[in-house]
Amino acid sequence: MTTTDTPKAMLWTGRVLSGLFVAFMLMDLTMKLLDLPVVAETSRQLGLPTDQARLLGTIQLICVALYLYPRTSVLGAVLVTAYMGGAVETHLRVGSPLFSHILFGVYLAVMAWGGLWLRDARLRSLFPWRRL
Repeated sequence: MTTTDTPKAMLWTGRVLSGLFVAFMLMDLTMKLLDLPVVAETSRQLGLPTDQARLLGTIQLICVALYLYPRTSVLGAVLVTAYMGGAVETHLRVGSPLFSHILFGVYLAVMAWGGLWLRDARLRSLFPWRRL
């Protein structure tokens, strides 16, 4: 992670954004790994097999671990984005509300990428923010 070319405020904003993303993901994957009743009920409502919650939690754990390790953080963000795409499709399929459920995966992916972008000058040079 290149932080030498990153202003302090930008670096800390990125850390906070990434921290919020990771905190949510850890809460969610912990609920799945513990196989809490709310997870089984939500799985039923979404039309998902209830016995696969632990598998989904394990996939999330791997994605978050890759995201947290600086050398693989971009790979982790890519995998999290793919995972969230599946969540978006699942909510879209069952007719969940748009802004609170369907787009929630998009919000999380934006937080993950936004945190990385703010913290890493190399990523900012690859995806520059330009004024028109």
